[in-house]
Amino acid sequence: MLEQRKSKRFDLRLPFELVRSGHQRTSHLGETKNLSSSGVLFKANAARVELGQPVEYLITLPTSPTADSEVRIRCVGKVIRFAREAGFAATLERYEFVRTGK
Repeated sequence: MLEQRKSKRFDLRLPFELVRSGHQRTSHLGETKNLSSSGVLFKANAARVELGQPVEYLITLPTSPTADSEVRIRCVGKVIRFAREAGFAATLERYEFVRTGK
C-alpha cells in the first residue's frame, strides 16, 4: 500500500495542551503521536472534541537543560478524525511560536 499523504509525518512525542475547543474553554493535556506541516495526531482522550470542531492547542518543544524559557507552538486547526488507539487528529492551519519563562 502506497503512502498518499501530501506532507511527511514525523513520529514526535511532545506534550500538548488543548486550550480551546469550540466556544468552550478547556485545558486538556496529552501527547502528540506524530505531526506534519499540515496536521497532528494526538494521543489523548477525544471525548472532549467533536469531528469538524475548531481547536486551539499548544505543543511544547524540547529545550536544553540550561534554557531559562520554554518554547511552545500555539496552533489552530479543526478535528478531522478519531484514531483507534484512543486519540484524534487535527489540521494545522495556523501557528505561532510562544516563549514562556520556566
